[in-house]
Amino acid sequence: FYTRHNVTPLLEARAERIDTAAHEVILADGQRTPYDKLVICTGGAPIFPPIPGREAQGVYTFTRLEDAEGIVALVQDQCVRNAVVVGGGMIGIKATDALHRRGVHVTMLELAPRILSAALDETASQMMARRLRAAGVQVLTGNTLTAISSVNGRVRGVTLQEGGEIEAQLVVFGIGVRPNTAVTQGSDIAVNRGIVVDRYMRTSSPDVYAAGDVAEAYDLVVDMNRTVAIWPNAYRQGAIAGAHIVGLDSPDRGGVAMNAIEVDGAPAMAIGSSNLEGDGYLVLTELDEAQQHYKRLVLQGERLVGAILVGNINRAGIYTGLIRNKMDVSSYHKELMSEGFGLLSLPERYRKHIVTGHGIEV
Repeated sequence: FYTRHNVTPLLEARAERIDTAAHEVILADGQRTPYDKLVICTGGAPIFPPIPGREAQGVYTFTRLEDAEGIVALVQDQCVRNAVVVGGGMIGIKATDALHRRGVHVTMLELAPRILSAALDETASQMMARRLRAAGVQVLTGNTLTAISSVNGRVRGVTLQEGGEIEAQLVVFGIGVRPNTAVTQGSDIAVNRGIVVDRYMRTSSPDVYAAGDVAEAYDLVVDMNRTVAIWPNAYRQGAIAGAHIVGLDSPDRGGVAMNAIEVDGAPAMAIGSSNLEGDGYLVLTELDEAQQHYKRLVLQGERLVGAILVGNINRAGIYTGLIRNKMDVSSYHKELMSEGFGLLSLPERYRKHIVTGHGIEV
């Protein structure tokens, strides 16, 4: 692959800093690698709080392949009976689901009053929490751990913030990531929460680009730059940076925050600014208790800016398109909640914009 694409890989080589004046990257061994154009794709570093005992065997984060491999090996080889997952967000939910499927009893600790609070509203969050509890997961909100105990260097349990201890042979921290901007220290590359980039993924330093979880790029829903650590954004931003480097004019239209999760067979999605409410916003909700389906749409003026879907996510693609294209939905916003809402509900000019092909009539 590398040979075919004219790539020279420097494996196990850590980039320590960037000398933008000299157009060089300085590696940990002192080697200086020159560049004409540079793309920083250092991703996000997992948040790993300095909890006493975190160096014990059986403590992991959940952001890299080696994390997953280590957890699987521990479960298979050492008969993990009980695990504690710290964090009730997307990462924590995925870790919990995977462990539960392998027969491990999981206690989830979430410091916020409810799980998935950054993505879901109160109703959707409680639906997901009930499914976890029904499946046998212990969900503790408003709580976290203050210490990890061990025996012979292996995890034995955790001490809770609100008192008490929980037995565990495995502790997984899934409380998110921070943009890994360390390589920019001492340079003229502007960093806010992440590396600030324009619509072409260019940083404040000439010939330097950034893409992925490390980049603070334009979000079209909130109309400002922010970090959104999701795979679709990273994929798109990398392509845009690469295109601009070789002379193609293809600016980023902006990202849309989007997360999908499944809890015990029930899918849930959060798209755009799904948790907004108050003056200036129209919030439409629909709850089907029998089917365990829930829908929440957020409109700002004539635009759809956010959506939460639980159970039935069939129209997620259409809602995402309306948000991404900043469509005026004022003339048919009441139809958005209908079970019959679909492509043919949209204005003809929009249908023709998104659906093309020989023999297709929209």
